[in-house]
Amino acid sequence: MSLNNIEEIANYIVSDGKGILAADESNPTCGKRFDSIGVESTEENRRDYREMLFRSKGIKGNIGGVILFDETIRQSSDDGTLLRDIISNQGALPGIKVDKGLQPIDGCPGETVTVGLEGLNERLNEYSSMGAKFTKWRAVINIGDGIPTDKCIDANMEALADYAKCAQDNGMVPIVEPEVLMDGDHSIDECYAASVRSLKSLFEHLNNKDVNIKGTLLKPNMVTSGKGSSNQAGIDEVAKKTLDCLISNVPTELPGITFLSGGQSDVMATAHLDAMNKIGGFSWKLSFSYGRALQAPALKAWGGKAENIFISQDELSHRSEMNKLASLGQWEENLEDR
Repeated sequence: MSLNNIEEIANYIVSDGKGILAADESNPTCGKRFDSIGVESTEENRRDYREMLFRSKGIKGNIGGVILFDETIRQSSDDGTLLRDIISNQGALPGIKVDKGLQPIDGCPGETVTVGLEGLNERLNEYSSMGAKFTKWRAVINIGDGIPTDKCIDANMEALADYAKCAQDNGMVPIVEPEVLMDGDHSIDECYAASVRSLKSLFEHLNNKDVNIKGTLLKPNMVTSGKGSSNQAGIDEVAKKTLDCLISNVPTELPGITFLSGGQSDVMATAHLDAMNKIGGFSWKLSFSYGRALQAPALKAWGGKAENIFISQDELSHRSEMNKLASLGQWEENLEDR
């Protein structure tokens, strides 16, 4: 496929209802997921699992990009094919997570800033030479007593803007991910307020750094109740509040918003996305960048056994297709019955 610049790349990833498969779990996170199915987290097992996902027939036409971890972008399958080439052959673009994790902020208990700007230009240059077309950087915002603070929000959003500019200077699309965590017992209104503050700060910093918004993708949380809240907002309220938050704070020229699932169940993440697209009234593509909400059924079906590969791939294909339909506002709950 001939994509000549970052604007074309960003638009391609979210074209025709397509979304992103987030397969960029760190080795410790992947280890926790493998623990849940009794599989040892070795480099070979991680490679086999991800290769299985990338070869699923449902990648083609439903997935526009796959976010990789550093280990994965360098790996080859048993037949010598680079995993990133398997992705490209499916019509999806390979991307790479480039942040280096979280660091506590001095004087801000319970808050972190994402690090990784040191040496970023050199790393991006290498990833670009490997064929990565887009990148991802995650900022984490917690809700709690007196937090998030402005110091935390601004430090994270400035780092996101610095990263985004560096990615674009290297010819790659930046995905900016300001995640307001679901952890906690906060209300949906508290999530809304923290999300508004984060997005306002993010786009101010992106503007200040001259980041090309038309060549950028946003990966935000949905506006939901905290996981520990006894008063869980319903699908319609989540959809309306999330859209209100985005329409008020996200520039219309942004090509796409690809939500993170953030601990939602696979079907709930699909239902929320579909409800927003059924409401409509926005200029950007509203799509998905799910990790667990795409992979969980496939992981469980696989169980580390070669004889389960096709069943597992069918599970990923199904979830990819369901989320494409949700991105088009065409999903219905009865489609989940198989």
